[in-house]
Amino acid sequence: MHALHFTTTTSPPSPALLQNATQTYTATTQITCKILINPSKKTLTHKTQKPPRQPLPPPNTKPLPQVNPAKPNISLPHLNPFQKLAASLLDAVETSLIVPQEKKHALPKNIDPAVQISGNFAPVQECPVHHGLEVVGQIPDCLRGVYVRNGANPMFPPSGGHHLFDGDGMIHALTLGSSNRASYSCRYTRTSRLEQEAMLGRSIFPKPIGELHGHSGLARLGMFMARAAIGLVDSSRGTGVANAGLVYFNGRLLAMSEDDLPYSVKIKGDGDLETIGRFDFNGGLNRPMIAHPKVDPLTGELHALSYDVVKKPHLKYFRFSTCGIKSRDVDITLDQPTMVHDFAITQNYVVIPDQQVVFKLSKMIKGGGPVIYDRSKTSRFGILPKGHVDESGICWIDVPDCFCFHLCNSWEEISDAGDPTVVVIGSCMDPPDSIFNEQGNNPIRAELTEIRMNLRTRESTRRVLVPSLNLEVGQVNKQVVGQKSKYVYMAIAEPWPRCSGIAKVDLETGSVSKYMYGSGRFGGEPLYVPRQRNGSMAHHGEDDDEGFIMGFVRDEVEESSELVILEASSMKQVALVRLPARVPYGFHGTFVSEQDLKLQA
Repeated sequence: MHALHFTTTTSPPSPALLQNATQTYTATTQITCKILINPSKKTLTHKTQKPPRQPLPPPNTKPLPQVNPAKPNISLPHLNPFQKLAASLLDAVETSLIVPQEKKHALPKNIDPAVQISGNFAPVQECPVHHGLEVVGQIPDCLRGVYVRNGANPMFPPSGGHHLFDGDGMIHALTLGSSNRASYSCRYTRTSRLEQEAMLGRSIFPKPIGELHGHSGLARLGMFMARAAIGLVDSSRGTGVANAGLVYFNGRLLAMSEDDLPYSVKIKGDGDLETIGRFDFNGGLNRPMIAHPKVDPLTGELHALSYDVVKKPHLKYFRFSTCGIKSRDVDITLDQPTMVHDFAITQNYVVIPDQQVVFKLSKMIKGGGPVIYDRSKTSRFGILPKGHVDESGICWIDVPDCFCFHLCNSWEEISDAGDPTVVVIGSCMDPPDSIFNEQGNNPIRAELTEIRMNLRTRESTRRVLVPSLNLEVGQVNKQVVGQKSKYVYMAIAEPWPRCSGIAKVDLETGSVSKYMYGSGRFGGEPLYVPRQRNGSMAHHGEDDDEGFIMGFVRDEVEESSELVILEASSMKQVALVRLPARVPYGFHGTFVSEQDLKLQA
């Protein structure tokens, strides 16, 4: 979802890395090449399922089959004697120097694996397609397709620090069919990083947030570069985890994290998932793309950003035509590398945040982490006309002390004085670096906020829409992205970082309608799905709430996972699908309609 992007210049490994999967690698010991799905020493204890709290029809499901670890699509490189010796020495340095040094210091909660991947944040195994799920209520006839949601699911236990954002990408897919039928599966997105670690049988790529802290972080980065230099690993095919965003565009489902190119994932006819591979838009994209690209519902174009922690320009904007053809990059000058996790579009502009969470790699030399809150910096937003081919047309407007990790929507208005104005709806987080750095006992606030920016005077105003709730990871109807919307659907992020319900916020009146999951029940980002008519989504002109909301929910008391479906207009549950396996809390998702499934590339 969220990671630094480091590149190294090394010689590529032997071509044998891309051949069969039967090799073994010998250093000081021999490791059999196979995938170990979540070989953690910590396992979830199995408890007898308690009776459901509401009557169910007779179950028509079968026991889950055992998941056989899939074979990697690559093999280990053939190492010459010098490479084997070098690899053995690097392993010895790691185990005898780096790991003991790390264990001398207690890990802060934000990178402590015991905190970050415990409970329902803990990883799960892959689950093959499981049909005939139990459904309570009635799945709306107009919902035909697949709800897919991304998340971080580390395949191997971390050897050092681990942040929630560091895990390998896993997609959970819930297929909704006719006659109240539903099926479920989950699969890893088979990134280059995951394939190589699976072949080596352990975590070897550095975790950008969890491990790259202080001198030990520099040592781990140096170890990885050394292993790449001797040909043990290949960083040229990407180091990302593809664990954050999902977008369906031009016949492809793309899984993304901002440290790499997207990965193309196919939804198969039976509801299973298959990773097609790292996707560069047929040679058009040669740099990482952030996890929140925007599809313009009016033009069908895909707008995106890319940031670079090391090289200038630190930020670029580009877009793709409906046929997937990339535009020229627009280089955007920033004084320092800034985390730009999300952005927004209007009908005529791209809205680019330049906020106070920045990257300072020099902090690692002084023993800190590279992601910091720069209090001396003034947050601002850049308003870039979509058609401009360079940054000369950007209008920068200061919005002091503002950090929006996620932006829900943006549109254009004319002020009472007749001035062109851009309105942004986002969740302002305080402290801004609360996700990345330990905050002690300081409570985290995430306030849904309206930001208005006058393009003539270059002045801004802010207004908290719902001051009494922590609201994060929200969505509007995708048919009104970039246009004025009335409603936004937010996760109630309490108790942080779990989400106890869904809030429907009227942006005109500020009124809130809530759906609470209930005691011991928590979810994540709600997904709004417009009502489908004649196989296509309802278009703008309908009310923003004439559709449905869905999301995964974990009952931590009953130890069960479910998909809940709400009618957006009433905020009442219309269906609940009981899932055959635990679904961890995750990140972002989307809905691929039955019609779009037929158009997959």
